[in-house]
Amino acid sequence: MTVMLDLPSRHRPLALLAVVILVQVLLLAFQIKRDRDVRLVRLWSAELLTPPQHAGRWTIGKVRDTWRSYIDLRHARQENQELRNEVNRLELRNRELESQAAEGQRLAALLGFRQAHSDIPMLTAEVIGASADPASHTIYINRGGHDGLRRNMAVITPDGVVGKTTEVYPSTAQVLLLTDHESGVGALLASRRTHGVVKGTGEPVARMDYVVNDENVAVGESVLTSGEDRIFAKDLPIGKVIGTQPGNPFKTIQIQLSARLDRLEEVIVLLTQQELALKKEAEASPAPSTPRQATSAPATTKPPATKPVAPPTSAAPGAPRPATTKRPTTTKPATTPPGTNPQ
Repeated sequence: MTVMLDLPSRHRPLALLAVVILVQVLLLAFQIKRDRDVRLVRLWSAELLTPPQHAGRWTIGKVRDTWRSYIDLRHARQENQELRNEVNRLELRNRELESQAAEGQRLAALLGFRQAHSDIPMLTAEVIGASADPASHTIYINRGGHDGLRRNMAVITPDGVVGKTTEVYPSTAQVLLLTDHESGVGALLASRRTHGVVKGTGEPVARMDYVVNDENVAVGESVLTSGEDRIFAKDLPIGKVIGTQPGNPFKTIQIQLSARLDRLEEVIVLLTQQELALKKEAEASPAPSTPRQATSAPATTKPPATKPVAPPTSAAPGAPRPATTKRPTTTKPATTPPGTNPQ
């Protein structure tokens, strides 16, 4: 016990000396200033505390990164799957909206065509099927005999000719496309009005026959229906010339069809075969109606323009028929011969 109590008393001056020196150093550190008026004690405290701060910051950062990158991602796979499902749903919805927009544009084109030709009887039909035989280019529409359809009726789109009805059932009908080998339509070149026949080749490109080699046919020239087949009305668009070759005895002309037969969804069936021709006749019909009002004799089939003029010129032969004296009061000399005959 005495030894333990003697040890502090023995080293007490050294401890006091150390405390005094430390206090002196601290006082000097508080008094001494370095660059930019920074006290020395602040520099020492900064150098003393900076390494532990860096170590703590690094440790905390690593722990935080580990938590965020591994432990906290336990639900990331589920969230990713939900996001993928949402993206797939939005893509499907986008395709549906695009399809509806395209359908709206097609229906607007059909409506505009019908309004532009409101005096022509026609029906719009939807394509409900196609032939499974690759050699047969036919489609089926949802209109039939109950709707007034018959065989050999023209089927078109606002872009051009599609084909004709070949078989008609009560509620459906079969349409032979213009690209079929057995299909054909009377045609003419738009600029030269040269007639021919457009036939199907089984390919998207059709062929125009019966045009002589001397005919100068330019690439890009429009081809229209001629109306000679009594199925398609005149001047309906068929396509454009994409190539010509001389043949024997007629020129071979390749036609790119105007109607896209590979993407048909709605078509138009013309219920009459001569609608455009009848329209032209109706426009020209007022001209022959005026001479009929001028003639009073219904027995004449041809409207003679000279007969109403003939009675005023020949006065003597018209005397025995007083019924023809409508307007002329100047034809009194024709009444004098009966007064001279009794004398």
